[in-house]
Amino acid sequence: MIVPIPAALNQNSFDTRWYTLRRPAAPDAPNVWRKWLLDSGSLTRHLMQASNGDFRVEVVRQLWHRPTRSEALALGISPRQMALIREVQLIGLGQPWVFARTIIPATTLTGKQRQLNTLGNRSLGTVLFRDPTMRRGPLQISKLKLSNNETVWARRSVFRLANKPLLVAEVFLPALQQVNYRLK
Repeated sequence: MIVPIPAALNQNSFDTRWYTLRRPAAPDAPNVWRKWLLDSGSLTRHLMQASNGDFRVEVVRQLWHRPTRSEALALGISPRQMALIREVQLIGLGQPWVFARTIIPATTLTGKQRQLNTLGNRSLGTVLFRDPTMRRGPLQISKLKLSNNETVWARRSVFRLANKPLLVAEVFLPALQQVNYRLK
């Protein structure tokens, strides 16, 4: 039985060990995933190009909840602090290619960044990469275990908008392996 990705990944999936990439050839990551894991550009833009525009964002859930310990540590906040958690699927050519989880502390959702609370089915990447104050921290990678014991590759990084943090984790789903696309 195939378990849908949102059900297969739960909050505990993201409370794992993440590794900062210090060199381009991460020995643990298979070649098929390296280009996606190591690219620091806009994933949304790459997926839109790879799908020839047949791309959409589907919100799985958005709620106020506590981040995992690993997520709180990455953001420099208390694990007891509530944050806006947004989970989406990035769908290309009708198939889920990426599952993304964003953690936004309440203190980030002030001023211009309040718009992050009302993205709906718009891509977070379109907001992040158009903001001149955006700074991206180092990429970290991990293998996440699904509830059916399959493993998938993921990356995450802390973004800062006007020096206010948010954490974005992107899980690369098996269907993305079939995408013949060269990152520029």
